[in-house]
Amino acid sequence: MSAFAGNSLLCRVALRDTAIDAATFTSLRMLAGALFLAWLVRRRAPRNVDVRGDAISALALWAYAAAFSFAYLGLTAATGALILFGTVQLTMTAAALWRGERISGWQGTGMLLALAGLVYLLLPGVAAPGWTSGSLMAAAGIAWAVYSLRGRGVADPLAVTAGNFRLALVPALVLSVVATAASSMPTWDLPGLVYAVASGALASGAGYAVWYSVLPHLKATQAATVQLCVPVLAALGGVLLLGETLSPRLLVSAAVVLGGVALVQRSPLR
Repeated sequence: MSAFAGNSLLCRVALRDTAIDAATFTSLRMLAGALFLAWLVRRRAPRNVDVRGDAISALALWAYAAAFSFAYLGLTAATGALILFGTVQLTMTAAALWRGERISGWQGTGMLLALAGLVYLLLPGVAAPGWTSGSLMAAAGIAWAVYSLRGRGVADPLAVTAGNFRLALVPALVLSVVATAASSMPTWDLPGLVYAVASGALASGAGYAVWYSVLPHLKATQAATVQLCVPVLAALGGVLLLGETLSPRLLVSAAVVLGGVALVQRSPLR
């Protein structure tokens, strides 16, 4: 979850404070993640490693990364986080119920408590999003939920994640070519490049490999709810790294969200 929060911070800073455009950021993020993961796989097992990945998962990964970047061009951080993780929660919970998971009373209470804490943190500062940006962030949430759900049964999380990043790089580069053709020239600078590489190699590549290794041990409802920690962690990161104010509202929200997640994780599952 800390890696996910780091991704939000890196993307937010890059698109806000540097000259890099959303398409270039997405391509560099996928490229850095693919190279870093390929290096990790080769260090672990130099030969006979299957890194083909999964085409549908890779497409979901690219759709999430691209929609996420473009959506933040027209959304505040609070609005984007609320739409993204609210959509993830709804999509993964609906999929879990469809597959036969049942939510106990304590689980339901924990989920509602975590969602309420998130709304308490974000809703007072939410600006009404534009239809295009809001739809893009909702699409990013659905794509990330699909990617997470498909990762719950993989046998080799590191190799599969490496393969998914390699496959996702193809549509990312195509998008960059189209965006460059539309704007006549790519837009980037050194700070933006550094943020994109850090986002791809560390917060995305390494973070998603860890996420795929954890997913088989979580029910879909647990995996959905624990991600509600991310906006709180991102807000705390903003306080520590971006000089934002630590408010009593943030402290209360963090306690409520983490308490709700703890209820879900500790409750019996059926």
